[in-house]
Amino acid sequence: MYYLSRCGSPLGEMLLAADEQGLSGLWFEGQKYFAAGLGEAVGAETEALALARRWLDIYFSGREPGFRPPLSLHGTPFRVRVWTALLEIPYGRTVTYGGLAERLGSSPRAVGSAVGRNPISIIVPCHRVLGAGGGLTGYAGGLEKKAYLLRLEGAIA
Repeated sequence: MYYLSRCGSPLGEMLLAADEQGLSGLWFEGQKYFAAGLGEAVGAETEALALARRWLDIYFSGREPGFRPPLSLHGTPFRVRVWTALLEIPYGRTVTYGGLAERLGSSPRAVGSAVGRNPISIIVPCHRVLGAGGGLTGYAGGLEKKAYLLRLEGAIA
């Protein structure tokens, strides 16, 4: 069972999903893989949803939140490993797909596929992964959103 909530952001409406363990989804309306894998759902408040909305409010005010809501990552073992590695990328910093792949002992293509299917946008910071040479590539929410998030964090001019 999933619990759903919606919230606005400077980049548009977002859908949040949580299960009993924590936040399991955060998507921009209409993004690629929107609500992928979401099972039976009801609209109800949970602590994880409230904390995620608080996190987003702080984040979109231009500050590092300093905490993370409880997360519940669901995916293949490899995808969860990649998403967990994304959580280690500091606020305002970036890595390349190749660098992340090297760290994980995998190929950039496999890592890119897992990053692209990250179900928890922003909080699991897939926007901080860049192409070779620092190019903005591959963001399920759209490259304009990725650029906005990176500018907000001061990672790009």
